[in-house]
Amino acid sequence: MTRFLVTGGAGFIGSSIARKLVEQEHQGVLVIDNLSTGKRENLAPVLERIDLQIGDIRDKEFVEKQMRDIEVVFHHAAVASVDQSIEDPMATNECNIKGTLNVLLAARDNQVRRVVFASSSAIYGDSPALPKHERMPVDPLSPYALSKYAAERYCQLFFHLYGVETVCLRYFNVFGPNQDAGSQYAAVIPRFTYAILNGKPITIYGDGEQTRDFIFVEDAVSANLLAASADGVGGMVFNIASGERISINQLAKHLMDVLDREVPVTHEEPRIGEVKHSLADISKAAELLGYSPAIDTWEGLRRSALWARSIHNVGC
Repeated sequence: MTRFLVTGGAGFIGSSIARKLVEQEHQGVLVIDNLSTGKRENLAPVLERIDLQIGDIRDKEFVEKQMRDIEVVFHHAAVASVDQSIEDPMATNECNIKGTLNVLLAARDNQVRRVVFASSSAIYGDSPALPKHERMPVDPLSPYALSKYAAERYCQLFFHLYGVETVCLRYFNVFGPNQDAGSQYAAVIPRFTYAILNGKPITIYGDGEQTRDFIFVEDAVSANLLAASADGVGGMVFNIASGERISINQLAKHLMDVLDREVPVTHEEPRIGEVKHSLADISKAAELLGYSPAIDTWEGLRRSALWARSIHNVGC
């Protein structure tokens, strides 16, 4: 029986992967999470069909114990905020680098077949070159971005030194249902949606003309499953995105249109460590993983906004 382990599996993307594995009738799904940002309710539909273990990837003995009899690891546990990493770089380093090393060591020692690692497009920095491709130089601008790049390099080393098949997925801006709008470090789409639903002003950092390549969470899940099974991709890195970009101003307008609510928009100074423009070249993932995003940004935004409205029970 194939056994899957999802670290950070009560979080936004991790829980989406766990639910998809159960939907596909996989029986051996183990989730570990320290519930610092992840939530049990994200796993509510599948709790009786998975094994949820509460623990921290910084705890080497805990990780080692959970890794027994595992074939594939989806490694998503992380400090996943640029702002938080700037405020507390040590905690980011401990979780994202030391924690990843614990996962890789346990995978090596337990003969895990493959580790799929959740990396980030943040490692590209603010290079004006577009679209971003996997061969271009990296320039991390935050402790978060640097920690993801260091973890990528560890993944590649473990493939070349120890034969652990690792695949790194550089996510661009993943969004969708279950994304936390209440966190201090909430991503832009749930933060905007929550404000609109509650009739509060939207705050845009900078002029709003900065662009992002957004990817709907179902497509990110699909990329993970493809990365877990594709042949000949050990040690490789892939961009995972939609291959399209929209501005933050367009994003705000579209969400207001979908929700049929208009709110004031205020602007503040750009945030430290954020890039101006982001667009992915996804041809490598298409060729070697068979990855093709199925849901475009506008449809994904519509689904996300309507899901949020149903959860908040605001409006009609």
